[in-house]
Amino acid sequence: MDAGGPLLREGLALVGSVGGPMFAALFTLGLGLGVLQAATQVNDPAVGFLPRLAAAAAVCAALGSWMVERLAGFVQAAFHQMAQGG
Repeated sequence: MDAGGPLLREGLALVGSVGGPMFAALFTLGLGLGVLQAATQVNDPAVGFLPRLAAAAAVCAALGSWMVERLAGFVQAAFHQMAQGG
């Protein structure tokens, strides 16, 4: 009994490739902010949240159309494959 097989693997790979740039940007920025907060002993949550929000918005603005295009193509292919029966 195959529970998705190639479609599941392709979907997981797609999530990794589409979410990778966002994760990398937020991880890098968060690490830098954490070091900065530890060095300056400024523990205000807004100091960490607002730059991360701005970075996420910047990544979405820069790569949003590519992300949506990849996800829409996958959904279309998945529906087509389900309509074909397998």
